Amino acid sequence: MQEFDFIFAIAILIMSVVAHEVSHGYAALALGDETARRLGRLTLNPLRHIDLFGSIIVPAISYFAGGFIFGWAKPVPYNPHNLRNSRWGEALVALAGPLTNILIALFFGLLIRFGLMYRFLPETFISIAVLLVSINLLLAIFNLVPIPPLDGSKILFSLLPYQLYQLRARIEESSLILLLIFVFFLWQFISPIVIFLLGFITGLPVS
Repeated sequence: MQEFDFIFAIAILIMSVVAHEVSHGYAALALGDETARRLGRLTLNPLRHIDLFGSIIVPAISYFAGGFIFGWAKPVPYNPHNLRNSRWGEALVALAGPLTNILIALFFGLLIRFGLMYRFLPETFISIAVLLVSINLLLAIFNLVPIPPLDGSKILFSLLPYQLYQLRARIEESSLILLLIFVFFLWQFISPIVIFLLGFITGLPVS
């Protein structure tokens, strides 16, 4: 049964991370960069985005060892120098991914709320939708953390003056170390936020 649940969970995760990455590509395209389109990455076909380690191995470990599911897809490439808005372009591209996850979570979260209120959704669908909302909230919140190479760092760096560009380069050189520190020591702070937002959006009693 746990293996069956894992299949549902990883399918939802893959669809969610693909939507996240494709949103980056479309945002870049809207701002003038066609890199993702030329490379065939503006597609929801998961085979174009799946990363063996981030989309399969990490989710399996987190699910069976940690009781939650988390992962990522191959980043959709773009060239920040091609963006028409040189000041805010990179931040807008970065924001597109988490924003997509938030919109997905809101849509299905409100569907759950009204489905429970008016009793027009089957229990099985609600269970799957709860998982979908949880995963998308987790992806959005995690990616908004201002640590390279996460989206939040690009948003934060866009707020800094150009004079601090060298500081950004130095921080990005240590991105792997910073990310590992966050995952091992600060990850526990994300879970309560996800649980709170899940209950707030869906109206479900969560703890």
